[in-house]
Amino acid sequence: MYELLGISVMLAALLLINAAASLVTAFTWQLATPLVASLSARTRSELLFTLRLAAPALALVAVCLFIIPSYIDYEPRTTTEVVSKKLAALAIVSLVSIGFALWRTIRAWRATAALSRDWLAKAERIEIAGIELPAFRIPHQFPIIAIVGTFRPRLFIADSVLSSLSRDELAAAIAHEAGHLAARDNLKRTLLRVCRDTLLLVPFARSVERMWAETAESAADEFAAQTSPATALNLASALVTIAKMVPAGGRADVPLGAYLVGAEETQGVKSRIRRLIEISANGAVNQRSSASHLLPLATLTTCAVIASIAAGNSTVLIGVHSVLELAVKLLC
Repeated sequence: MYELLGISVMLAALLLINAAASLVTAFTWQLATPLVASLSARTRSELLFTLRLAAPALALVAVCLFIIPSYIDYEPRTTTEVVSKKLAALAIVSLVSIGFALWRTIRAWRATAALSRDWLAKAERIEIAGIELPAFRIPHQFPIIAIVGTFRPRLFIADSVLSSLSRDELAAAIAHEAGHLAARDNLKRTLLRVCRDTLLLVPFARSVERMWAETAESAADEFAAQTSPATALNLASALVTIAKMVPAGGRADVPLGAYLVGAEETQGVKSRIRRLIEISANGAVNQRSSASHLLPLATLTTCAVIASIAAGNSTVLIGVHSVLELAVKLLC
């Protein structure tokens, strides 16, 4: 019973802390939105990513550094406590959520790999200036221009896009995709998918993830626009052209890919075009000197170090175990 109770407590805590932290992150972003509106899209994107990743990270740190050690050190191995129906239900939901997250992530990865293979079978290798990765021309009914792949990214461009965009518009669109590549957005998209699916029944932070996707597009626009005001206008023109080519109700079917048009769910392409015109009129946004890309790693590392120090304090672990005892009694 000692081992079963410990596993049940660990899984239930993982679910509840993740859910509570996700709810807090969703409300935090709602409150912070007016305060960060003046920041660059890249900085807002990194803030959103950090905020969304913080919930599952907090749950993992809490369970691994506090709950498990406190249970092992202070729970009697001959405990008379049993796994109640409520505790068992929470543990099962948590376990199912973790399994679902892994399954969904693997399925998305395999679907993206299969899609990439299918496109490569029909593709023609082309040389594209301004981006250092393999580029391919493909026949496709959707106006695809996308970077597909997390660790071995490739650039795919539909025939219709190549024939519709001018040389300057295509160069601006490629610069946009280079922005996704520099920000490692495909890797972030994969991590966010895992975070989302671990909350099977409590999707509190979906809005934060949707905002990240749209802000990442705006950040890639700004990355391209930092070259010159003319590039900003050319990218705006490319967005207009490609948006007109999108079939009614159509979306780019790339689970783990970054594409020029198709990720917008609330603001739409029009807001991106307005922002690009604003940049061309007021001056390019300089992202090169920004260290915002270090924000997620620095924030999570700092929190992990502080938590590790606190977890070494026996008084803290005794307090955590007291909370666990109370929680188990409430669930009986």
